[in-house]
Amino acid sequence: MRDIYLLGIDGGTESIRVGLFDPTGRPVAIASEPYPLFHPRPGWAEQQPEDWWAALASATRRALATGNVPADAIAGISLDCTSCTVVAADREGHPLRPAILWMDVRAAEQARRIAATQDPALKYCGFATVSAEWLPCKALWLKEHEPETYSRAERICEYTDWLVHRLTGEWTASINTASIRAFYDRKQGGWPRMLYDAVGLDDLLEKLPPRVLDMGVVVGSLRREAAAELGLRPGIPVAEGGADAFVAMIGLGVLEPGRMALITGSSHLLLGQVDRPFYGPGFFGAYTDAVLPGQYTIEAGQTSTGSVVKWYREQFAASLAEQAACTGTSTYEALDAQAAAIPPGAEGLIVLEYWQGNRTPYVDPHARGAIWGMSLKHTAAHIYRAIIEGICYGTEHILRVFHNYGYQPQELVVCGGPTRSRLWLQIHADVSGLPLSIPRVTDAALLGSAMLAAVGAGVHPNIGIAAREMVAISERIEPDLARYDLYRFFVDKYITTYERLKDLMHEMTAHIAALPTA
Repeated sequence: MRDIYLLGIDGGTESIRVGLFDPTGRPVAIASEPYPLFHPRPGWAEQQPEDWWAALASATRRALATGNVPADAIAGISLDCTSCTVVAADREGHPLRPAILWMDVRAAEQARRIAATQDPALKYCGFATVSAEWLPCKALWLKEHEPETYSRAERICEYTDWLVHRLTGEWTASINTASIRAFYDRKQGGWPRMLYDAVGLDDLLEKLPPRVLDMGVVVGSLRREAAAELGLRPGIPVAEGGADAFVAMIGLGVLEPGRMALITGSSHLLLGQVDRPFYGPGFFGAYTDAVLPGQYTIEAGQTSTGSVVKWYREQFAASLAEQAACTGTSTYEALDAQAAAIPPGAEGLIVLEYWQGNRTPYVDPHARGAIWGMSLKHTAAHIYRAIIEGICYGTEHILRVFHNYGYQPQELVVCGGPTRSRLWLQIHADVSGLPLSIPRVTDAALLGSAMLAAVGAGVHPNIGIAAREMVAISERIEPDLARYDLYRFFVDKYITTYERLKDLMHEMTAHIAALPTA
C-alpha cells in the first residue's frame, strides 16, 4: 500500500504555510510564502486575496518538492486562517476590494452601536464590549462607507470561506468562525437575525455563505483549475477548516473539559472545551459547537505577552545581545540565565503587561502597562523576570475568572515561542499550580488543519480519533507547589494594580490621544 499524506494550510497575517503530515501526525515538509500587508490609514490593515492564492500555490509546490511527496499521495486538504479577515466578493469569488484584516479597527463606531443593542446574541461577549475586529462590525462599516461595494457583493465572508471557495467552487462558512466572531448559535436558530436587523444588516444574511458546516466535514473536491495551479491532482477531498487558534486547539488535542490550550506568541490565548454553556463578563463564549458538536468553547486572552518580552530585548538588552553572539547563544537564553538567579516575586516588583491594553478579563483597550515596587536593589534581570512573571500573573488572573464560573482545568497544553524557554514554562506552571504539557509538534495550527484533512479524507473517522493518533505529548512540566503558594500574594497585588490605576491610565491614554501629532 502506498504512503498517503495530509495537507494542512495555515493562512496567517504575514504568510501562508503549507504542511504535509503522515497519518500519525509526523511532519514531512513545511513551506512558507509571504505576502504583503497594507496600512492605507492609521488603524487600517488590508491584503489582496489574490496574493494569498499566489502564495499558496508557491508554498504547496515547494512543500511537495521538499518532502519528495508525489502529488497523487495527498489524501486530503484542510485549512485554518486568521479570523475576522473579511472579503467582499462577487458570485464567482472575485474580490471587489482588498480584504479587511483581523487587526483593522476602522469599525469601532459600528462595534459600539452593535454592543449598544444588548441583543441576547451578545451573550458570547458578556454583553460588554464588541470588538471592532469582528465580521458584523466590518460588514456594517462597508455598508455605510462603501455602499456600492456592499451592494455589489454577492458574498461577504471570512478568509477561510474565500479560500475554501477557491479550492472547491463551493460557498460555505465554518461553524467555528461563524460562532466565535459572528454570534452564530445553532441551538438558537443559527445567525442572529434580530441583532443584524437592529443595526441595519438585515440583508447580510443573503450575502453570507449559505451553508454552515462543522470543521472536518467535506465541503467538496479540489477543482481541476485549482489543482493545476497548486501542483496537485484534482478531486482531493477538501474539509471545512476554521480560525487559526481554534484549529490549533485540535492540533494540541484539547478536545474535552479538563484541559486548556495556552497558545503563546506575541500574545497569549487560552481556549477550553466545556460540556455546559455559561456566559458572563471577563471572557468570550461559551460558543456553541464551535470546535466539536455538542460541546461549548470558552476563550480568553492577553494582548501583549511575547511582544513585551521582545520590546524589552530590543530596547534594553543590546549589550547582552553582543555578548550572547560571541558565545553562540541567543539573547533570550542569556536573559533567562540572569533572570533564573532572581528569586520568585522579583524581590517585590510587579509588572502589569497591558502595553497594548487588556483583552480579558477587562476588555479595556485604554489600559496601559505599569511597573512598580522599584528600589535601588533591583537590576535589569529583576525587571526581565518581573515581566515574565507579570505575563504569568495575567494568565492566572484569567484562570481565576474561569474558576468563578466553575471551570477548573487540570492541565495546560502549550504551544508557541515560550515553549523554548524553560524558565518561562516553569514560572507559568508555578504561578498557576497546573502542569504544562508540550506536544511533539508545536506547530499546532498546521497539524490541526492536517487532522481535519485526515477526517475529511476518511483516514481517521472523527476528530477525537485523529487527535489520539496524531497528537503526542513530548514533555510535561510539573508545578512547584511551594512556589505556587508564594506566588499567590504577588498575583493578588497584580490584580489590585489595575483596580488602583485604572482611572489614571484612562486619563493618560485620553490625554496622549488628544495631543497633536508630530
